[in-house]
Amino acid sequence: MEAKPPLPPFTEESAKQKIRMAEDAWNSRDPVRVSLVYTEDTVWRNRSEFPVGRAQVVEFLSRKWAKELEYRLIKELWAFTENRIAVRFAYEWHDDSGHWYRSYGNENWEFNPSGLMQRRFASINDMPIASSDRKFFWELGRRPEEHPGLTALGL
Repeated sequence: MEAKPPLPPFTEESAKQKIRMAEDAWNSRDPVRVSLVYTEDTVWRNRSEFPVGRAQVVEFLSRKWAKELEYRLIKELWAFTENRIAVRFAYEWHDDSGHWYRSYGNENWEFNPSGLMQRRFASINDMPIASSDRKFFWELGRRPEEHPGLTALGL
């Protein structure tokens, strides 16, 4: 069985490490790479979509990043237990007309003993923003260590 450390049970440090690894994967905007941290039969709720399994996750993420251009994401720990992590996040993106948005949300994650995410439940709201209101300015890809997180940005 494949394993994706850190493994449950989580500590605050290992939960934060897991969150940063997820943020980095999502900022790659590579649907296959992202899907590999989930179980083969993962169950999601993302807004009004309910993907089940890695193949549906790849399809979902491919559609997502075809629409959400210049996607940049920051995740932050909210709470954790033995095999669950609650995350708050924000990401900025623009559509094909150049209109910018900041999407805010919360995720609840549940992991199997091998550290693969078996359940992901996300609630997300989109807020139109002016280009001048953007706060996420790093080059596409991994957020630099020195870039402030959500709390430091007042988000």
